[in-house]
Amino acid sequence: MSRSSISFTPPNDEWINSQIESEEYSSKSEVINDLIRKARKEQDEISYIRAKLIASEKSGFTDLTRYEILEKSKEELRKNGKL
Repeated sequence: MSRSSISFTPPNDEWINSQIESEEYSSKSEVINDLIRKARKEQDEISYIRAKLIASEKSGFTDLTRYEILEKSKEELRKNGKL
């Protein structure tokens, strides 16, 4: 595992420390790695939605605009607790 040195703004450092103090996490590394995992998952979901939108637009199968399709996809993800 690689090691890196990073700096935090005071509000971010306070929030990270509060997560450790609440025993949600045991270290700053654990907090940061969890945030990165969540961001990567979110990016994967965004990429999936983007690909679906592009495929839908190219197919001409719907009369919805890409914005309407995106909103419907977001609603579905919210219902399933994934967004």
